[in-house]
Amino acid sequence: MSTKSLIKRIKITKKGKILRRAMGLGHNKAQKRTVQIKRRQKFRGLDLKKKNIIRYLNR
Repeated sequence: MSTKSLIKRIKITKKGKILRRAMGLGHNKAQKRTVQIKRRQKFRGLDLKKKNIIRYLNR
């Protein structure tokens, strides 16, 4: 069984890259600049070693 908390937060592409959402968009969007919001809407890469990824996904 895999770790659900990790599965909910990452996206695995066809080529095997692991992507994550940028933090800081959960609330208080009215207080942030438009540039900050647009920048944080993109996916970012997640740098994990292969053995750690396998450990989290194959539980």
